[in-house]
Amino acid sequence: MTRILLTGKHGQVGWELQRALGTSADLTALDQDELDLADAEAIRRTVRELRPEIIINPAAYTAVDKAESDVDLAMAVNGIAPGVLGEEARKLGAAMVHYSTDYVFDGSKPSAYTEEDEPNPQSVYGSTKLFGERAVRASGCKHIILRTSWVYGVHGGNFVKTILRLAKERDELRIVADQFGAPTWARDIANATVLALTAWQMSDWDAELGGLYHLTGGGRTNWHGFAEEIVQQARKYDAALADKALVIKPIATHEYPVPAKRPANSVMANDRIRDTFGIVMPEWQESVAECVRLIKTSSEC
Repeated sequence: MTRILLTGKHGQVGWELQRALGTSADLTALDQDELDLADAEAIRRTVRELRPEIIINPAAYTAVDKAESDVDLAMAVNGIAPGVLGEEARKLGAAMVHYSTDYVFDGSKPSAYTEEDEPNPQSVYGSTKLFGERAVRASGCKHIILRTSWVYGVHGGNFVKTILRLAKERDELRIVADQFGAPTWARDIANATVLALTAWQMSDWDAELGGLYHLTGGGRTNWHGFAEEIVQQARKYDAALADKALVIKPIATHEYPVPAKRPANSVMANDRIRDTFGIVMPEWQESVAECVRLIKTSSEC
């Protein structure tokens, strides 16, 4: 069985990766308490002890607004750590899968971003994630970098769970309507990762299959549309919410000030991962519907 080291096992994507990988690999999954990604020497020591054949790194400093004032820690986890993992992977001959973000773009492009578009992050979070991408590439290890966006899931805190809670607590929600992107279910990310990784491994790590890919839910929406869809799906399973006259009011970005600047458009094209691995991501509405159903009806979360 292939030895895999997975970071961030309690994160949204890490949790789903454990489910997707199942018993098909010799998996060591670690959380922040078990592997401090701000400690480069701890990373090196852990990788050298475990000697994985594949390293999967969904762990990240994801507190986007807090990162504006916590620059050193965000850089250590998002920027430095991926490069250290990549260097150790190269020494072992291991492959690496690393995750990045739509926040590497400034949001000024009117159409979907491709892998060829030049990044221009506008926040500390985006800048540190871009640094991490470049550090993985510079390490010389076999790698796939997956940029994703607006991640949510049945596990952990996220926009879907926040909207479900607020919909019960309030009569009106004020949601930003001038930022566009693609909501992406963590389960879809994990399943696509396993498909791509399996194909890449079967190709004997063909260098042409490595590199940068965008991986997001299909279609586009804004945060307001995302919230409306969440509530619409939740009404199917919650009688109190079904009868509630909830107002979801669209607002502009400037009406909801936050420390970190968000891209106005962060839609990313999935063409490359489709053409290379045959992976077609579900439309975002389909995945939201299934995720909400699980949250409302399953003990899984």
